[in-house]
Amino acid sequence: MTTSTGEAVQFWLLGVVAVLGALGTVTMRKAVHSALCLAGTMIVLAVFYLAQGAYFLGIVQVVVYTGAIMMLFLFVVMLVGITAADSLKETIKGQRWAAALCGLGFGILLIAGLGNAGVRQFKGLGQANAGGNVEGLAKLVFTTYVWAFEITGALLITAAVGAMVLTHRERTEHAATQRELSERRVREGAPVTPLPAPGVYARHNAVDIPGLLPDGTPSELSVNPTLRARGQIRDVSREPLAGIAELEQRSEDDLEREAESVTEPEASERAARERARDHENGAAK
Repeated sequence: MTTSTGEAVQFWLLGVVAVLGALGTVTMRKAVHSALCLAGTMIVLAVFYLAQGAYFLGIVQVVVYTGAIMMLFLFVVMLVGITAADSLKETIKGQRWAAALCGLGFGILLIAGLGNAGVRQFKGLGQANAGGNVEGLAKLVFTTYVWAFEITGALLITAAVGAMVLTHRERTEHAATQRELSERRVREGAPVTPLPAPGVYARHNAVDIPGLLPDGTPSELSVNPTLRARGQIRDVSREPLAGIAELEQRSEDDLEREAESVTEPEASERAARERARDHENGAAK
């Protein structure tokens, strides 16, 4: 069985990327970077599966492992905020030596498996996928290698439980109740009522614009303290005040024009009545 030039170029290029991603997974100091490197390695493996005709494994590798499980790990790591200092604390004594021995044993098994697979004759994609790729995979998983499949599933479940045990942190202090938090807020003089939302009494509702109090001064409580510390708050107190003054002046002008429009008809009507009265008096004389 010969390898074409395209397959060789693909293997050596993507193989280097996969190895670099695997090395980055175990050497990166930040857990988020390690998770991203592992996701890249999984994507390269999916391309290898597709190139070898294992279409089902390639799609599952992308959809399940890279798209679901790996992204879930990444989001959990980002939300929890694991730092490099956390990795230096051993929850269980001797876990590093145990992990090193397990890794060594897994490496020996992997090398032995690759050596055993290298001396055999390959059947080829045509014979392997004769009845369909999914059907052939199901036959191998649920008949020939059913026990290995079940043991692997049990190991994965054990690893998941072990990860939860290792990441569990005991609470060192009493968790404050809602009543205690309320009492502490009152003692410290913190606002008891909800804080005003950004943009209240202002002409904009963006989060970086402080709300204005009824007297026109900006309210510091309406803006996130992080934005205030970064200096990312836009001062719009002058603009709303100028707008309010302009609006008041426009309202006064409208009221004056309305008063003038009402006064003019009354004056003309009064003058008409006076002329009619004078005419009646003249006729009577």
